Order: sequence, then C-alpha cells, then structure tokens
Amino acid sequence: MTDTVTDRFLRYVVIDTQSDASSTTQPTTEKQKTLGRLLVSELLAMGLKDAHLDEHGYVYATVPANTDKDVPVICFCSHMDTAPDFTGTDVKPQMVRNYQGGDITLPGDPSRVIRVAEHKALADQIGNDLITTDGRTLLGADDKAGLAEIMTAAETLIDNPDIRHGTIKLLFTPDEEVGRGADKVDLTKLGAAFAYTVDGETAGHIEDETFSADGVEITISGVAIHPGFARGRMENAIKIAGAIIAGLPRDQAPETTSGRDGFVHPVGIAGSMEKATVSLIVRDFDDEGLATKEAMLKTLTETVMADYPGSTHTFTVKQQYRNMKQVLDRHPEIMENAVEAIRRAGMEPVRGSIRGGTDGSRLSFMGLPCPNIFAGGHAFHSPLEWVSRQDMEKAVKTLVELARVWEERA
Repeated sequence: MTDTVTDRFLRYVVIDTQSDASSTTQPTTEKQKTLGRLLVSELLAMGLKDAHLDEHGYVYATVPANTDKDVPVICFCSHMDTAPDFTGTDVKPQMVRNYQGGDITLPGDPSRVIRVAEHKALADQIGNDLITTDGRTLLGADDKAGLAEIMTAAETLIDNPDIRHGTIKLLFTPDEEVGRGADKVDLTKLGAAFAYTVDGETAGHIEDETFSADGVEITISGVAIHPGFARGRMENAIKIAGAIIAGLPRDQAPETTSGRDGFVHPVGIAGSMEKATVSLIVRDFDDEGLATKEAMLKTLTETVMADYPGSTHTFTVKQQYRNMKQVLDRHPEIMENAVEAIRRAGMEPVRGSIRGGTDGSRLSFMGLPCPNIFAGGHAFHSPLEWVSRQDMEKAVKTLVELARVWEERA
C-alpha cells in the first residue's frame, strides 16, 4: 500500500459511499461505514491510537502536539459521502497524464466530454495529471479529495517531527451531501477550538462565507369531487401547486443568478387532486434577503390561493443553515492563518463565497468556527467531475503549512 495523496484518492473513490436523503438512519447508508473503517485502519497504522468510527458513521482521530507552546486545537474535516445526484457505483478512475489542453472524451461514454469551453479551469492545468471517471459515474472528488489530502497531511506531520505543530483533530463526516453532516458530531469529544473543512474547488481558494438557507414547504388541501360533477366545485390541489410554481420570479432562480444573488428553487412536488405539497429551498447571503424572498413566496401563495376559496394551505419555513461569515468575522485569525498557509504553499490566496453550504456552516453555529479550504475538484456531482494530482498535492502542503503557522503564531 502506497501513501501519496493520489494513491489514497484512487483507493477511496472506488468505494461507493452515496448518501440517501430519503433514509431516516444515521448514517443514511451503511456503505459509508465501509470507507470509514478503511480510514480508521490507515490512521491506526500511522500510529494515531484514538482513531475510531462511531455508531453514527463519524471518524475521529488525533495527531498529538509536538510543541510546548499553548497552541489552539484545530480540526481538519472532510465528508465521506458522495452526492445522490448521479451514480457512484463502480467508479473507474482514469488518469490523463501531462495534460496538454483540449477537450477530454470519457472512454466509458464518449457522448460525455469535458470541454474546455465549459471548464475554464482546465486552462490552468497544462502539464498536470488529471483524474476523471470513465463517464458512467461521478468521481467523488467531492469530497474524497479532501479525505486523501487530510490523511496525507496527517502522515506528513507524523513522519516529520521537525515540523512543529499543536494538537490536530481529524473529523470525517457522513451525510454532508444530504445536509446532515453535522447532525451527530460530538464536539465535546472532538475538543477543537477552530476547524477547516477541506471541501472547496480551485487551488488557492478559501471561503469564509456561505449562503444562508431555509426550506419552505407549502401544503395545499383542495376540494376533491368526481370529475363528472366537478363544474364550479372542484379545486384541484395539483393545479394550485402548479400555479404557485409557475408564478415564481424567473430572475430569482438558480439558473438565472450568480455571484451574490440569492434564489428560490422548487425541489419537489407530490400529491393528488385532494392534497399536494410543494418543497422549495430559499438561499441568500444575508438574513434580510432570505426574509424578503420568503415574504415574496408567501404573498405569491396567498394570491394564488385567493382564486380557490374552498381550499386551504399551510406555509412552513424551516431553518437549514446560516452564513458562517457571521461567526468567522469574530475570529479573524482563522482566515489570516489560512491565507498565510496558502501563500507559503506557493499560491496566491483567493478569498471567496460559496453559493451553497458546507459542514462548516453548521459547525460554525454549533460553536466550532470553520471556513472552507480548497480540495481541487471540479464539476462536482456529475460524470464530468475531475481533479488534478498537482492540486491535491498543493492542498496537502497547505494543510501542513497551516499546522505550522498556528504553532508559530501561538
């Protein structure tokens, strides 16, 4: 067994770890524990005696400090599951060595092509070794690249005692892709003051801001009656739901927004003539924008319902997560140290925002401030997903330097 970051990554991606939003268990799929057990065995082989997999599918381990300084305990975190959006069964990773530009046709399904015109980041990969799938599955760089990078950084610290560092906690979570990655984290057992998720995209990037997120569920009770006697009496809940969806502003959708624009997005509809439910997600970078969009959606629903006087509805808002910047701005050293580590690893740091969320969003508000560092993957959740060997190596170097920076500045 070899232990370069690429070797580790190729070991991890062939293990199917897709999570399942419809499951009520934790983890949502038992197969995530298969990877968890492998990670624990590798951590134990490194000498991390406390490495273990708990009943909820979380992996915990500790890299002990090798300094007398009082260094804050930091945590490196990545998730083990892959997205349910596209199959992760029977992943066959492919290596494009010394990439020289041009489109990449995937051999398992030649209709799938990673096109330069659609993947601008390929322009920065000339001469690098790219890892893709054969086109019939997703790759799982989200977030098995992060796992491989943290594991390799941990081994680097253990094997090089001249690199001084404080206590480093490792946390690998299940079910991040279905929004449950932080549900059962034991922060007392973890014992960290600050954390970093390694779950970002382009090399050199670090994000301290996410969307704030809510879910909205609209349940409509219509008036059901035999269609032969329905004139002037029937109020079809399916049609009412369709009218609400049709009324959503086109300029506030995921497909028409970018940058710091938020959106309202229907993610599910189910029901019958008598009763129907519309599920939506609402996203914005600040709570005021979130509230404005939810007020718009409530007004739209009430306007539609006014045309159906015999029907009733409920409108339920459920908080999902909040913009982690609200927490991270109170601890500027977390970002300052990461920026310095990226610079020491040979890159120009780029601070940014995520049009989505990470485990760090939830962890930050649970009391563990946690920005997001790049892992190097691209085109997440799709068969066109790819990552470069060199970018994964840069992430490893960044994590090692980050441990060193925290010790130096303690």
